[in-house]
Amino acid sequence: MNRLFARKLIRTNVCGTTNIFLRTCSTHKVSTSCSNEESNAKRNSTDDDCPQHDIAIVGGGMVGIALAASLASKPLTKHLNVAIIDNNPHFGRKNILEKGHPPDARVSTVTPATISFLKDIGAWKYIEEQRHAYFDKMQVWDYTGLGYTRYNAKDVDQDILGCVVENKVLQSSQLSCVLESDLQKTIYPARLNSMDMLPSSSLTGLGEVPSITDLFMRGRLAKLELSDGNNVYAKLVVGADGSKSQVRELAGIKTTGWNYSQNAIICTVEHTVENFTAWQRFLPNGPIALLPIGDKFSNIVWTMDPTEASDRKSMSEDDFIKAVNDALDYGYGPHPETTSSGGSSLSWLTGDVSISAKERFETPPKVVKLSSERMMFPLSLRHAKDYVSNRVALVGDSAHTVHPLAGQGVNLGFADACALSRAIAEGIALGADIGEANLLKRYEAERKPANIAMMAVLDGIQKMYAVNFGPLNALRAAAFHGAHYISPLKKRIISYASGEQSLPLFA
Repeated sequence: MNRLFARKLIRTNVCGTTNIFLRTCSTHKVSTSCSNEESNAKRNSTDDDCPQHDIAIVGGGMVGIALAASLASKPLTKHLNVAIIDNNPHFGRKNILEKGHPPDARVSTVTPATISFLKDIGAWKYIEEQRHAYFDKMQVWDYTGLGYTRYNAKDVDQDILGCVVENKVLQSSQLSCVLESDLQKTIYPARLNSMDMLPSSSLTGLGEVPSITDLFMRGRLAKLELSDGNNVYAKLVVGADGSKSQVRELAGIKTTGWNYSQNAIICTVEHTVENFTAWQRFLPNGPIALLPIGDKFSNIVWTMDPTEASDRKSMSEDDFIKAVNDALDYGYGPHPETTSSGGSSLSWLTGDVSISAKERFETPPKVVKLSSERMMFPLSLRHAKDYVSNRVALVGDSAHTVHPLAGQGVNLGFADACALSRAIAEGIALGADIGEANLLKRYEAERKPANIAMMAVLDGIQKMYAVNFGPLNALRAAAFHGAHYISPLKKRIISYASGEQSLPLFA
């Protein structure tokens, strides 16, 4: 009985048409009446007809496509044969975003370091053609009225602190880079079912051109079985398939972490004026963030306990808008005290310092309309004990998930993609096997400490605000105060949050 191996090459750009090239090859199932030798011969023949790739990226989300685009941009890796495996039915389709339509609720705040990466791989020019919102100021305060700080890009001699972009714009812009490149790319619209690999052994005695079966049996290729019946072989399998990574599970890589007793609600809202500042207020049950997205729209990320989240998701639009405006104004507590003479209750920490008008507390713009559905998802912290094993590497949420309070998750993933593509290029330059664990360990050594440091910082902030206790409230306020008035500390915090340094503060 015949089955077809469908190999689809999809070429598109953000606003262009899509052309699909389909190539098929037939294989045969092994008859149960065959002898073992005949079965093995037929199986080997079948396997040798299957496609072989240098790299198979499982997951075509923002980070997986970022890796492919980064490989496509480097002289040493731009001619690699790369498979992208993703069963999302919308993956690879043209994505026309019409002016005036409300933004999608799923957005990312990309740092200056990530913007530099996206420029290097050629994606930023496509993003600039779509809706995006730079911001050069950020205000952070808490519900007690004690904790307050305000960051300005000029504090670190920069033009911006970040840019908010819809996830679908990030993904489609990077995909355009991949599909317009010299990279040999094959898209498999399927799900990964199983993954097999054997320990490496010598290729001695196999001749000048070993077969796919020989390479697999000697541990030089991983074998992936897909839900559409395809078998795919690759020297390296990259898990970019999210927090519930199938690649990570099949590779036997364990994780540590915990679930937060919090859910996040995200949505798009509208103002009467355009918002140019990123706002975040820490409330008793979790922070609320208001992020500019352009055209008088902003994005809400509101963290709270699961019961409150369910109530907020189901309440009427008018009640939800009122709740958002209360949470960003006088709800839960007073505004922070900021006067021209620094007349805060914590002025003892920094002395009598003057505050310019640009550093004083401001009230965020009022929300007047809900412009998208409200989405809700649970929050957790997870970290893979290993990022790599033989012929496997994990990137993005497959390796680590963090609390969204600082919007750092996708930036960590982009940094992973950048580091892994660089390690692969270095391996090719040295003539090394790109799937060998020793080479992949270079990637892990670079990214693991940086990711753990960011996870520790974010988890520490989350836990610090999980308790409402007088002395702890004063300690939090003192930390805010120091971050606002102590210039070297403020500069270090901004540099770390913007991705300019990989370890926090004075490390």
